[in-house]
Amino acid sequence: MELPTPTDLRERRKGLDLTQSELADAAEVSQPLIARIEGGDVDPRLSTLRRIVEALNEAEGEIKRAEDVMHEELEFVRMDDSVGRAIDIMGEQGYSQLPVVDERGTPVGLISNSDIRLHREDRDIEELPVAEVMNESYSTVGRDATLDSIDNLLELHDAVIVKEEGEMVGIITEADIATHLS
Repeated sequence: MELPTPTDLRERRKGLDLTQSELADAAEVSQPLIARIEGGDVDPRLSTLRRIVEALNEAEGEIKRAEDVMHEELEFVRMDDSVGRAIDIMGEQGYSQLPVVDERGTPVGLISNSDIRLHREDRDIEELPVAEVMNESYSTVGRDATLDSIDNLLELHDAVIVKEEGEMVGIITEADIATHLS
């Protein structure tokens, strides 16, 4: 993952003929913060950096949306699958969470490494059904949701499920957002 450097941000802003104040207004941050970031005096939070890059993208007409960053090849588990199966899939695919679906294929939650760690003291955790360990809290967006709205949801949940016409068509994690900042 390659994040933009302070020089990259400054050059991009100047290339768009934006002042620091204009960029700050568009990114909903302060002008002094833009100056400090461009000067290399401060390392911004990922969410702040994302807002700045989003504002630059908007100025260039390049707003990124859910469909631009989501994983379309979905792996998921069913509520009655074993936690061991979820662990195997996450390990094989390098995922930290998976959507959980009901018998109709409708998303009903997520199971993550942190959910599994919370239940590690349970004997035979790998034999438990996913429904006993999963987190029922998750967010969904449409394909046209902006990175800004997705990032806000990722502050509350481990992942965001992308749906179209009621069907699950993708998943987005914070790592997906970070890879699209530069």
